[in-house]
Amino acid sequence: MHSINCAADDDPLPIPHEFYQPGDLLIGGIVSQVFNFHNTPDFTLQPAQMLFNEHISVPKNYQHNLALAFAIKEINDNPSLLPNFTLGFHILNSYYVPRMTYKATLSLLSTQWKFIPNFKCDTQNKLVTIIGGHTADISVNAATIISIYKIPQLTYGIFSHEYGEEMLFPYLYQMVPNEASQFMGVVRLLQHFRWTWIGLAATNDDEGDRFLETIAPLLTENGPFVSLPPVHKVWILTCQWDFASFSFEKNWDVESFHGAISFTVHSNQPPGFPKFLQDISPTWATGDGFMKNFWEQAFSCSLKNSDVLGDSNKTCTGDEKLESIPMILFEMSMMGHSYNVYNAVHAVAHALHGIYISRSKHRRLAGGGNVQLWQIHHFLKNMMFNNSAGDTLSFHENGEMKTGFDVTNWVTFTNGSFARVKVGRLDPWAPAGEELTLREDRIVWHKSFTQGQPVSVCSGNCYPGSSRKKREGEKFCCYDCDPCPQGMISEQMDMDSCMKCPQDQYSNKHQNQCLHKDISFLSFKESLGIILTLLAISFSLITAMVFRIFQKHQDTPIVKANNQNLTYILLISLLLCFLCSLLFIGQPVKITCLLRQTTFGIVFSVALSSVLAKTITVVVAFIATKPGSRMRKWVGKRLAHSIILSCSFIQAGLCSLWLSTSPPFQDTDMHSLPGKIILECNEGSTAMFYSVLGYMGFLAIVSFMVAFLSRKLPDSFNEAKFITFSMLVFCSVWVSFVPTYLSTKGKSMVAVEIFSILASSAGLLGCIFSPKCYIIMLRPELNNREHMIRMKRILQ
Repeated sequence: MHSINCAADDDPLPIPHEFYQPGDLLIGGIVSQVFNFHNTPDFTLQPAQMLFNEHISVPKNYQHNLALAFAIKEINDNPSLLPNFTLGFHILNSYYVPRMTYKATLSLLSTQWKFIPNFKCDTQNKLVTIIGGHTADISVNAATIISIYKIPQLTYGIFSHEYGEEMLFPYLYQMVPNEASQFMGVVRLLQHFRWTWIGLAATNDDEGDRFLETIAPLLTENGPFVSLPPVHKVWILTCQWDFASFSFEKNWDVESFHGAISFTVHSNQPPGFPKFLQDISPTWATGDGFMKNFWEQAFSCSLKNSDVLGDSNKTCTGDEKLESIPMILFEMSMMGHSYNVYNAVHAVAHALHGIYISRSKHRRLAGGGNVQLWQIHHFLKNMMFNNSAGDTLSFHENGEMKTGFDVTNWVTFTNGSFARVKVGRLDPWAPAGEELTLREDRIVWHKSFTQGQPVSVCSGNCYPGSSRKKREGEKFCCYDCDPCPQGMISEQMDMDSCMKCPQDQYSNKHQNQCLHKDISFLSFKESLGIILTLLAISFSLITAMVFRIFQKHQDTPIVKANNQNLTYILLISLLLCFLCSLLFIGQPVKITCLLRQTTFGIVFSVALSSVLAKTITVVVAFIATKPGSRMRKWVGKRLAHSIILSCSFIQAGLCSLWLSTSPPFQDTDMHSLPGKIILECNEGSTAMFYSVLGYMGFLAIVSFMVAFLSRKLPDSFNEAKFITFSMLVFCSVWVSFVPTYLSTKGKSMVAVEIFSILASSAGLLGCIFSPKCYIIMLRPELNNREHMIRMKRILQ
């Protein structure tokens, strides 16, 4: 920019709304307070006459001017900050149109009151920075000119991400984080309250289009959300929106926004600013071209020699108080954008002070004439300071101020006033997912939400224990809640699917938690195990006692009858049968799994073989008594022993084949019983198990048939009838065992087999030996040779 001694006339078409205060260094400002309204173009009039036909203001934006003026006053009154020169300012209105923004920008680059762009008619009032504008479009329009001169530009309004590239505007600094960060804040807020039934409203312009284009993908990525308006509304507002109206809308009803939540530019209250506002009057400062318009339209009165929109019969006294203005028009506390203007001025001042300090060692920076713009950039990018409100300020490397947004709850009142209540904070620099912090207890909701916190969903929550199932033909956030299947859970609300519990765990009855399964096996310590153990031991003792009785009376006729050795073999095998049932009780281990079924099968086969040998011996002995019978050579111990050995050998062979091919092994069953891990012995080969069991059944059936056919044969003491009953009991027990065994699981299945072993063994013991013990112990007179001969004659 060149400096010349200009003699040109003043600007023929100056911007009427400006605020100027001289200083050694000048800070420019582009604000948006006044709108231009003009009639339909009339080509009989000069364009200038049409342009400034009528002015309508947004009184609340006047605070931006006051914040800049207050900051300049603070700095100039501070002897420790820029002590050798003063700051001045020149604020111009943009009128919200590009051509006037360009005009204002070029005016700042010209000499005061002379519109000669690119030339300065003197060396005073050197422009060091420009603060503005209020919207992204105004900021960009100004930046296209300012960037040519490399003048730092600090934009105090929200800035679109489209223009956020550092290479496009390298000299632009943003006092507010990029607008995309607050859009993510909106998403986090929706997620926090689990609101999925939402509506989007945007202005019908480029900025509204950018809003929809940006937030729609964020909602899709972080959804599910539907863009449909609910019956009762909770307004979620971005910082571009504010409770600000034109001067003629003093009675605007804001009650419908009661309970709204907005992301507002972070603000704090610098000390002295409320007192500064109280001193404002129409004559508070010379050079304030905004004051007249603001005062008249804010108070609906006319200053002297003025035409004003509104009640022209009322004359302003000048003593009106700003605190009496409705809050929709003006606020006494510093707003977010005003706070950005205030901080922007202080940021520039601290950058200039840094230049002053760096040069003070060599020479004085008198009058500020030696300040180079590139130096301001250097110090702006690297500075950090605390302002008078207590906030720490610095710029990120991309030119964004390291600050965030306030989450504000708007509380409105019937008289049209409202209160801003800070209920949280949005920090764009926080880790993902932790950007938003809220104080829910401070939020006031709209009175239409009588239940408290609003619920905005198409479907109610699916609580733990259920999952969401989409409704056919409806929006993707409309769903029904399906209970989780058995063995599956959902621990959180609104889960899309239930998850399966690990194998060693099971779902509780509410299907919302996995519990560790209990270990289950038939233990010696539990009631059922104790009862079965006592039964097995008791029957074993009874069998041993019977054996002792028979030994003691081995010389009596009733013991000698029907082969004494077979009787002993049968008693010993029954004793082992009772004892082998103990192998089924207790935690299954490798050795017990290998032994219990095979031991039971072999021992029981010996017992059944002994019974079969007894019956066959009776039949052979009867046949041998007939004259000329060839069966006499089979009468004796050799036949009985041959039957026992051959029948038992076959069972032993089956068991050996079983153990060598697919032996039983220790196993766990995770699924048969809910909440249980069954420790069991897997039988290995089911076919071999039922082969062993089937062979015992075969022996029992053969014994039953032989005993039944020989039950009426004459003998001194015919056991056939008792064997018939014992085999009938045996077969009944094991026929009942098979379906019961197959229909039970875990310890119940083991208990069924133990009971079958004890019941069938007790049946053999009782049916065969109880009659003999009765005679031996209670009727010894019957246990003699004469009685048995007499009985034999009776039978013949």
